[in-house]
Amino acid sequence: MLNVVLFQPEIPHNTGAIGRLCLATNARLHLIKPLGFSLDDKQLKRAGLDYWPEVDVRVWDNWEAFAAEKPAGAACWFIECQGEQTYWEADLSAEEIFLVFGPETRGIPASVIQPEKCLRIPMQGTRSLNLATAAGIVMYEALKQRTLAGILP
Repeated sequence: MLNVVLFQPEIPHNTGAIGRLCLATNARLHLIKPLGFSLDDKQLKRAGLDYWPEVDVRVWDNWEAFAAEKPAGAACWFIECQGEQTYWEADLSAEEIFLVFGPETRGIPASVIQPEKCLRIPMQGTRSLNLATAAGIVMYEALKQRTLAGILP
């Protein structure tokens, strides 16, 4: 299964849009607290439209609780601008894969990130992309690789 992990997301409309992406790609969305908004937030629901109730969402109290429940051996990739490898160079076709994105203003903290599993999206003229845009870019590369490997969404 394709899993998207938002570590301490801050902006509700990004999370809502990523929820729609998860529904479209048959992915599970994991939210690591603290969240910068309530799950009842109207902006979250506006971005998620009427799809939000259908999104497979798991909410975790902290990174440790999530990590303890993540299946052993599951591929876990951290998407950050300091990654040495681009997202298309990574093997995103594993049966169980987790794509981890950090909070919009801070990124993934050093205490969580695994540098050897850090991927970047190349960009010029800006230091970052909108979180939902970044998630969509990497999710659809994973979907492409998984489809080519015979792992259907």
